[in-house]
Amino acid sequence: MQEKKEKFSFIEIGKKVLDIESNAISDLKDYLNEDFNTVCNACIQCEGKIIVMGVGKSGHIADKIAATFASTGTPSFFVSPSEALHGDLGMIDKNDIIIALSNSGESTEIIELLPVLKRMGILIISLTGNNNSKLAKSSFAHINVAVKEEACPMNLAPTASTTAALAMGDAIAVALLDKKGFSEEDFAKSHPGGTLGRKLLLSVKDIMHTNDEIPLVRENDKLSIGLIEMSQKALGMTAVINEKNQLTGIFTDGDLRRALSQKVNIEKTLMHEVMSKKPLVISPDQLASEAVTILQTSKITSLIVASNNKIVGALNIHDLFRAGLM
Repeated sequence: MQEKKEKFSFIEIGKKVLDIESNAISDLKDYLNEDFNTVCNACIQCEGKIIVMGVGKSGHIADKIAATFASTGTPSFFVSPSEALHGDLGMIDKNDIIIALSNSGESTEIIELLPVLKRMGILIISLTGNNNSKLAKSSFAHINVAVKEEACPMNLAPTASTTAALAMGDAIAVALLDKKGFSEEDFAKSHPGGTLGRKLLLSVKDIMHTNDEIPLVRENDKLSIGLIEMSQKALGMTAVINEKNQLTGIFTDGDLRRALSQKVNIEKTLMHEVMSKKPLVISPDQLASEAVTILQTSKITSLIVASNNKIVGALNIHDLFRAGLM
């Protein structure tokens, strides 16, 4: 009788890969010894940059590790060993530190660079899966990132090994981050385009409407004039000022609905009769994220921006949405 063929399952293969790779990362904890301290201390004391390099798949991992270093307070960039052999070596200074990735520890392009790097007096740190490799033995400090098996069924394609190297790179980066006391504010400075960067760096003055864009009427102007101003400036409100140009009120879409429900005459009613007094204001130097809090807490959609009792700007909820803060 013919033996029944087992059904193929993508899910089971996926689970097996994740098991192999998670085990590879878990095993790394056994490799953390004094060499890890040596590497971290050297990076902390580095007066130059951390240059991360690798060939092939290790090169892609090295590039990501360098990006992680750079975004968490450790100046770093990736250099291809192949390109370094043909001119890019000029990007590397004697005060820099090299972190070289190679699973075998025998990558030809890196090995060829070693004599030159040593003559330059550059510290070389390596992450390999072979303690006895040329790269490991030539390094100032070596961290073992060996894996028991690759997730590839032929044990050929770099899978678990690259995952392990990436995780070890993250471990170094986070250790340095913690030692330096790297804060949310520091992170935001290197990520100005990200959500956190916008939240911690963007000020009200960066997004507010100014000058002729500010909706503005006087207390004794007719309501009809206020409606025209609101319509033209399209912020859902208009500020109201007195004869001394002092802010005395605000007229919003909500005030308009209340006025219309009372069937007021827009040609006879004056702004001071229908405006809301003591409007909420915000300073141009306050964080835009604070404007979000004010709008949400007070259940309003617009804010007047004032400095030293002078109106300098205006914003509404749509400006905060466009800024990526809501």
